[in-house]
Amino acid sequence: MKMESLFKTVLLSSGLSLLLVGCGQTQETPEPQGLTEAERQESVYVEQVTCEGPDEELVEHSCEHGTYGPFVAVSAAAPGSTPLPNVNLAHTAYNVTLPKVGWRFYKGSVTYRPVESTEYAIFLSRFRGLKIYDGTTLVAQECSYVIDQTACGSLRRLVTADLEANKVYRFEFDAYSASDAAFTLLVEEAAHEHEEE
Repeated sequence: MKMESLFKTVLLSSGLSLLLVGCGQTQETPEPQGLTEAERQESVYVEQVTCEGPDEELVEHSCEHGTYGPFVAVSAAAPGSTPLPNVNLAHTAYNVTLPKVGWRFYKGSVTYRPVESTEYAIFLSRFRGLKIYDGTTLVAQECSYVIDQTACGSLRRLVTADLEANKVYRFEFDAYSASDAAFTLLVEEAAHEHEEE
């Protein structure tokens, strides 16, 4: 029995040291404050697909739209319902509301049709992210960032993904609280020159 206990201790300590050593960025990333348990769990997942910091000019430009608009209100479509509203307007902040689909659960979708084949930046005013679908295929997200509140008070999450021109993508959102079921969504070309517009 002692040998088994010793083996478990060695295994645990070696696993812990590997976890601490890891690879990549060595700087500790502070955990955002005020997250629900579901948001905290998603934040842990998101760290696995996080890249180097976002383009400051892109964040600054998008923050202007997230704060000052123009704004368009949109109610996301509940699962299985049609038509899905679109969020195609460039440089526009959409105030999205998710429908309640169960006790304390909200879920809905909108569509987006890119005008160019490039990397797009999807900004949200909440920590919880989104899923992007091309038909029924889940689209890989290139990077995901938590935006520091000092950099932009109106937008908190940035997700990037490569999207193809003229395809209709479905953005799917969910929430476990009413406060997380209403948020701002803004889609920008990540490589686009962001001048005052």
